Amino acid sequence: MSDDTYETVRGEKVRLPSIPLAHCQIKGNILMAVGKHLIENKRGYFFGNVYVRFDDENIFMPDFCVVLKEHEQILANRVYIDGAPDMVVEVLSKSTRKKDITVKKDTYEVNGVREYWIVDPWAKSIDVYLLRDGKYFLSDVYTLFDEKDLALLDDNEKAEVKHEVPVTILDGLKIPLNFIFKWGYR
Repeated sequence: MSDDTYETVRGEKVRLPSIPLAHCQIKGNILMAVGKHLIENKRGYFFGNVYVRFDDENIFMPDFCVVLKEHEQILANRVYIDGAPDMVVEVLSKSTRKKDITVKKDTYEVNGVREYWIVDPWAKSIDVYLLRDGKYFLSDVYTLFDEKDLALLDDNEKAEVKHEVPVTILDGLKIPLNFIFKWGYR
């Protein structure tokens, strides 16, 4: 199979790797949950594998992004997103991990992406970054614990385990971690 998809990162054309099934399924689960909420509440638009153009030097293809209705003008050309989506999700892969947590994160921050999720399919965790005063802060890290992991925790630690990830830009939406990671890396 050939893959001829590219991003432009800091002016350099970079080929995107093929992605494994687990990566696709995790991304699809998030897309399904967020998309359903957006459609039912008529709040905006959701996209997987679409180009996001910040400028000529930075044209990315995030795994998933959301544009709320109040910012739909960045969809005007109907070919790519021309500006900052409200939310971006990147599912890490071995070949893109470094870029996703550094260059892309910095670009999303500078351009005003309000919510950025970095999904680690091996750790079954999601780092949620929120934009405040033009800077990202780590809101929380959400990790799916299996029964063996939970058995190692005391009662206070178990009480602190979060089982859902809130989508901050969509007040009221929480996605269960066991739904996001129900079919993933083992």
